[in-house]
Amino acid sequence: MKTRLTELLGIEHPVMGAGMGGVSYHRLVAAVSAAGGFGCLGASTMSSEQLVDEIRAVKAITAEPFGVDLLTALPDRLMTDVDALIREGASVFVAGLGVPRDAIELCHERGVLVASMCGKVRHAVAAVEAGCDLVIAQGTEAGGHTGQVATMPLVPQVVDAVAGRVPVVAAGGIVDGRGLAAALVLGAAGVWVGTRFIATPEARSAPGYKDALLRTAEDGTVISRAYSGKPMRTIRNDWTDYHERHPEEIQPFPQQLVAAVGAGALHLGADETAEDVDPDREGYPAGQGVGAIDTLVPAGELVTRFVEEAEAALAGWSSAP
Repeated sequence: MKTRLTELLGIEHPVMGAGMGGVSYHRLVAAVSAAGGFGCLGASTMSSEQLVDEIRAVKAITAEPFGVDLLTALPDRLMTDVDALIREGASVFVAGLGVPRDAIELCHERGVLVASMCGKVRHAVAAVEAGCDLVIAQGTEAGGHTGQVATMPLVPQVVDAVAGRVPVVAAGGIVDGRGLAAALVLGAAGVWVGTRFIATPEARSAPGYKDALLRTAEDGTVISRAYSGKPMRTIRNDWTDYHERHPEEIQPFPQQLVAAVGAGALHLGADETAEDVDPDREGYPAGQGVGAIDTLVPAGELVTRFVEEAEAALAGWSSAP
């Protein structure tokens, strides 16, 4: 399945594993890339030293290309980490929040591509004008920090707005090959998949996270500022319910993030050995596609499934009367 995205990134399949903070470490990233997709490290929970170690760990497993998603809301580290990902051999820098123009220039000087997460059309236009090489149009269905516009209306509007200048990748609520097929029909060149890749053996997760995904229905998530101070779609629980009733206690980012960590309600970056994790309070980011997930599947197998299911869906659609 060849698209503008596969040509740009030099990959086999138009499936990108989201760079999820606390989840997308080297095992998951390498598995996605080795299967012909494009893995992406989620560096928002990593120190600069950990980032370098994780990049090297990916390269020790696979020679296929991969990227790094940095939290650009932390400007004190941004350029240092961008320089590190370039130096260590990542092929794409994904800007999770905002369009860092200085970083774009540095990446292009060193032959690294830049992608930008966008929740609105104007954000995508600004990213392209700033020099980004691809944009990821993320609908509000997505887990983690997210916007207000749904994937179905957002993707074609972003495709139209950038007028073919760069590939558009669809994100938000996409958990199988039918979602990939729909994204291609909407004009996207591939998909950015998060929640489905959390429910894999390779994903890093705090205790209870994967179990929570398997038992949560499609209406079991909520957009809340209770964990970071920014709108984040997570699995609804006692912590989100409390802050829904007491919004006056929610602080701005990053103070609320510090408060949630300090209260023992957020262990992103921890693994299954972490202690004192209470699922009724813990922040488990998840998208609305979570209701379709009922089993853990190896990440590489998921990449193959996405493509096979998409091809079957498109073939059935093209042959329909």
